[in-house]
Amino acid sequence: MKKKYFAIDLFSGCGGLSEGLRTAGFEVAAAFDNDEDSVATYKLNHPSTKVFEGDIRNVDTADVRKILNGSPLHLLAGCPPCQGFSSMRRLNKKRSKRDSRNNLVLEYLRFVKELKPLTIMMENVPGLVNYTQFKYVVRELGRLGYNPKFKPVSIQQYGVPQRRKRLVVVGSILGNIDIAPATGEKVTVRDMIGHLESVAKTKDPAHKIVASHTPKVMDRIKATPKDGGSRNDLPKKFELACHKGKDVGFNDVYGRLRWDDYSTTITGGCLNPSKGRFLHPKENRAITAREAALLQTFPREYKFSENASKTSIALQIGNALPPKFSYIQSLNIMNHLVAAGK
Repeated sequence: MKKKYFAIDLFSGCGGLSEGLRTAGFEVAAAFDNDEDSVATYKLNHPSTKVFEGDIRNVDTADVRKILNGSPLHLLAGCPPCQGFSSMRRLNKKRSKRDSRNNLVLEYLRFVKELKPLTIMMENVPGLVNYTQFKYVVRELGRLGYNPKFKPVSIQQYGVPQRRKRLVVVGSILGNIDIAPATGEKVTVRDMIGHLESVAKTKDPAHKIVASHTPKVMDRIKATPKDGGSRNDLPKKFELACHKGKDVGFNDVYGRLRWDDYSTTITGGCLNPSKGRFLHPKENRAITAREAALLQTFPREYKFSENASKTSIALQIGNALPPKFSYIQSLNIMNHLVAAGK
């Protein structure tokens, strides 16, 4: 009988981290999230996982132990929300914004202390390293014997077709473990979405989810040069009032993706071209939910809750850990466990 390796996914969202865990060979015993739409999507794609919906601060880990039924917890993985420490939320200021979600990193530590997993993996925004509570968590993980390693990495160096930096933390009580090295594989926008059928002909519900625009905005989109054009390439008549001042940032808004390059970071605004460079490289439209999900490396068959709004689906996709990146980090931990004979 094949040995089972159990993992738990904290702050699981719509399941990007779990998808990578599962592909790497872990059985995801439990997942936790407080967003109803994300939980619905998660359950569609991970039906065998026990999902706890609600505030994680109210979860008694004794209930989690019952699910494990005496089996060891091989990996505790999670992405605690720390939006107050993202560069966008800090607005380029060194101090973080006050955000109650920033305290959730302490919940990750609580689960480690109470469940005593063999290995740990945490992912977050790079700005977290300057956060007092993160430094405290790292010290505590060291005291518990995990010898934690952490560093920011660029996910495009791991075969993910998007520019995005993430902080990765790994640790083990079984011996030394390092963060998985970059694979060096380059995957482009064309590789991921260049083969898709047209929105008009698709039978894929997620590929039908696309922004609609006023005639004025459509004229601006049509005038944007194909394959990487931006608002800076447009005639003056298309310039928005909010972009006319000096030192106006966000040059990527209403910009097109480039076929043979990485995409910009897929965010919670990924279906709205006013939120970033989210126009299709060639077609006169924003990217669809399916295209955004593929750029996040979700499988083509990944389902999204039919009851969720377009805004909710965009947030689910943008907030997810790319499954391919999760897979590479998770496989690194799986190999460590196997080598340790656990």
